[in-house]
Amino acid sequence: MADHPTPATDDARLRAEGLALGYDHLRVCDDLSVAIPDGRVTVIVGANACGKSTLLRGLARLLHPEAGRVVLDGQDIHRMPTRTVATRLGILPQQPIAPEGITVADLVSRGRHPHQRFFRQWSRTDEAAVDAALAATRTTELADRTVDELSGGQRQRVWIALALAQDTELMLLDEPTTFLDLAHQVEVLDLLAELNEDQGRTIVAVLHDLGLGCRYADHLIAMREGRIVAEGPPGEVVTDEMVAEVFDLEARVVPDPITGTPLVLPVPARHRAAARALDRLGDVDHLAG
Repeated sequence: MADHPTPATDDARLRAEGLALGYDHLRVCDDLSVAIPDGRVTVIVGANACGKSTLLRGLARLLHPEAGRVVLDGQDIHRMPTRTVATRLGILPQQPIAPEGITVADLVSRGRHPHQRFFRQWSRTDEAAVDAALAATRTTELADRTVDELSGGQRQRVWIALALAQDTELMLLDEPTTFLDLAHQVEVLDLLAELNEDQGRTIVAVLHDLGLGCRYADHLIAMREGRIVAEGPPGEVVTDEMVAEVFDLEARVVPDPITGTPLVLPVPARHRAAARALDRLGDVDHLAG
């Protein structure tokens, strides 16, 4: 994807200001300020337990901040009615669980609940939104099947359809590719890219795989120990040094020959001496030139 400048913090629809988050008095993130670029794909990466899912939960109002605030459309998100938030921001948590025996159509239709009122029940608008969500995720043919009988990739597309049916411009997804094989990971990320490009939806996703994050993100947020280490277009922020700092991993970052995005090549322990020798040789060649 093309690199895009990060908008000013005050202009972003969704942003965090001085955010502190934790669980049972255990502080995970402290003094985080971040703006989510509108209409782009943002990917949050980092090692296990670095705070990336905690940050996403805080942005999604699933976790109340100990300090600071999350701002959605100019308002403190925790001061907004729950139904209002649900019509503006869709969230797909880690490993969601569907009620036993529920069909795909019934599950996706639950995405319309925030739009229901006592005086306004199911309508043609709701029906059209569900149909559109099924079509966009290519799950229409699965509508009458139960969620239990679907493959992992199919199930994940159905959950994304549920989030789509909410008809929000902002979608937050916590590790949407977990437990999927590589082909299904790419399928899910291709789908999110299509939703961004074709419908202009703002996508924020937590991913474990830095390589996939580099390929699909317009904006990358790299975290370590509850703080943001680097932030910006992958081509600008993903370097050998950043990978070492964030993941404690020696790697070489080179341009992907197909996309031009950063390609992260881990250096196995048995090859590190040779890699460093080549680095020194490259330095010498550069000086000689």
